[in-house]
Amino acid sequence: MINTYDHEDAELLVPAVGRIVQAVADLIGEARKADVPVIYGNDNFGLWRSHHGELLDKALALPHAALVEPVLPDDDSLFVVKARHSVFYETPMAYLLWRLGVGHLVLCGQVTEQCVLYSALDAHIRHLDVTVPRDAVASIHPRLGEAALEMMERNMGARVTAAREVDFLGTRQAVPDRDPHETGDRP
Repeated sequence: MINTYDHEDAELLVPAVGRIVQAVADLIGEARKADVPVIYGNDNFGLWRSHHGELLDKALALPHAALVEPVLPDDDSLFVVKARHSVFYETPMAYLLWRLGVGHLVLCGQVTEQCVLYSALDAHIRHLDVTVPRDAVASIHPRLGEAALEMMERNMGARVTAAREVDFLGTRQAVPDRDPHETGDRP
């Protein structure tokens, strides 16, 4: 959700994010109240030397800061900078979730048909349960976003629901004691 909106397709994404930002902010607030870890998996926007503070500063200095302000990380939030679509690809996310004992992810943000879909798939192959609140994900192309939600639900067993139906206390379940990089896809 920490986005500079100075990239290709931003003009299509901005209105969709405007429609979901409050639901995402509400989910973050509910997770914090339930003492559930809030982890931002964020693009680096080509700022390879950057850290989350620099990304926040840049996003807040650009014209669409109003889409970022409601979802700002607090001091307890965790931040994983990613280079590609999936929050798991070449990041410490699997290890972090394992260390935190997280077995169920609630994925929200942008872009449904890209980052959310690929992160859900990577969570699925790591035997993590996934919930995707349909009103807390934004797509560039609504038809593809709907198809992505259907794929997550049908092919990955994700629970696709409304944000108000997410029960953070009910999503708590420990990860089995296993190697965090194991996918279960053994010959």
